[in-house]
Amino acid sequence: MRFREQIPIYLQIVDIVCEKIILYQWLPQQRIPSIRDFAIELMVNPNTIKRTYEFLEQKEIIFIQRGIGFSVSEDGYEKVLIYKKESFLKNDLAYFFSHLYLLNLNLQDLEDDFNKFIKENFSK
Repeated sequence: MRFREQIPIYLQIVDIVCEKIILYQWLPQQRIPSIRDFAIELMVNPNTIKRTYEFLEQKEIIFIQRGIGFSVSEDGYEKVLIYKKESFLKNDLAYFFSHLYLLNLNLQDLEDDFNKFIKENFSK
């Protein structure tokens, strides 16, 4: 897996987990891969996945059941939406708006591209 240098790897993996939950690939109360299995899947150190899972557990997106492993919390989907919206508004929106301004674009200019992106990437 390729990771961006500017963002800690564990936070990039948090984004991967959140995307799986938002896209209903991981459902509420569903067991998720163990730390070791997910580390192997993503080809990262298990300590990185441990840090990811600890972060998600603090946000109450996932929980651990002794002897069973980690699962998505009952309201994990809603918690992910709250976390991702806050993160987007705090970290990404200013960057996005500054680029719109610098490139002399407005939101209407992007509407067709946005709809095309959604259709190509998220339509079933």
